[in-house]
Amino acid sequence: MEELKILLQKILNKDLQQIILSNSRHPEQTQKVKIRPVLIREELLFQETAYRGTQVFHENFTAEQLTDRICTALQEQFRQGEFSAKTLQATALVSKKGKLTLKVKNSGKSPRTEGAAASEEEELQALAHNRTKHYILEEGKPVDFLVGLGVQTPDGRVTRARFDKFRQINRYLEFIEDVIDELPKDRTIRIIDFGCGKSYLTFAMYYYLHELQHRDIQVTGLDLKTDVIKHCNELAEKLGYDRLKFERGDISTYEGTDVADMVVTLHACDLATDYALDKAVKWGARVILAVPCCQHELNRQIKCDPLKPVLKYGIIKERVAALLTDALRANLLEQQGYETQILEFIDMEHTPKNLLIRAVKKNGMRPKKSADIGTVEELLHVAPTLEKLLNNE
Repeated sequence: MEELKILLQKILNKDLQQIILSNSRHPEQTQKVKIRPVLIREELLFQETAYRGTQVFHENFTAEQLTDRICTALQEQFRQGEFSAKTLQATALVSKKGKLTLKVKNSGKSPRTEGAAASEEEELQALAHNRTKHYILEEGKPVDFLVGLGVQTPDGRVTRARFDKFRQINRYLEFIEDVIDELPKDRTIRIIDFGCGKSYLTFAMYYYLHELQHRDIQVTGLDLKTDVIKHCNELAEKLGYDRLKFERGDISTYEGTDVADMVVTLHACDLATDYALDKAVKWGARVILAVPCCQHELNRQIKCDPLKPVLKYGIIKERVAALLTDALRANLLEQQGYETQILEFIDMEHTPKNLLIRAVKKNGMRPKKSADIGTVEELLHVAPTLEKLLNNE
């Protein structure tokens, strides 16, 4: 591996084009990894894109961190690595016995001396563009609600303290972009946002659907905090978002409508998510987006002798209970005729609340029962609130 480390020390800079790790020993874990340089807040980092099942995960590393990571990956996970830089091409092959063979071919080019080569400043700008080119809301282009919420400066620059929020907003809009064709095109789209809080994502949803996609929408944000509702209504009025309103209210007792095309609930605590999902189903919502939070219910209920050695650790039990809660919720939505996915929302480094349940009501999909859920519930001695609500118990 020493020869590989020397190679990585030579190419892990802004001249790197791409690294691909493939031929996985354990494809059920990770099938492939791609790596490229990115410039984030004037720091050169390397973005790893890992392909796991049907999901894609992104994480950024320094050159030193990535060197160790790649060496370990080729020892334990992958049998092949392809390395492309402006000055060389290399291939690493790992035999079944773990022997690594490295073949390096120099291109003969010197990017710093060629007359046609981009200047160092242009190269750095290109790396920075790598990070932003796929954003729905772009850096450098001011958006009224982002400025109003302090995410951007008036000239469109994303403030340093709010970059994670900017990234989260764009990720959220990607989820909406994927399902926009499921929403009505010939009438007003009615949207309810339960537990909207400071409403960064509510404003983003409104801006994307109404200002960018020119859809006829009516959005209602609901939250318990009076001061938050007052501030959000004032900002909506200031921005001229006349199809967006905010109300104070509790999700479980909300009766402001009996129909909705799309129901959103982001970080609604514990059972509040269940009440929101129940209302969405009973209103016949075409699209449901839910990011659950603080799933305490099953944590209190789980009793399973075979799992005692695992669940005796409090933090493990808490996380297992949270994952089981969301998995059961997804199954219950499928029983109601929804095509349901559980997706990564944002990276774990920002918040542990990183799973999003996306459910789409498909024409022709009939409600179905699943004996498997009952088996799991019986094994764990749990009774989810959402199931009781959907059954009107």
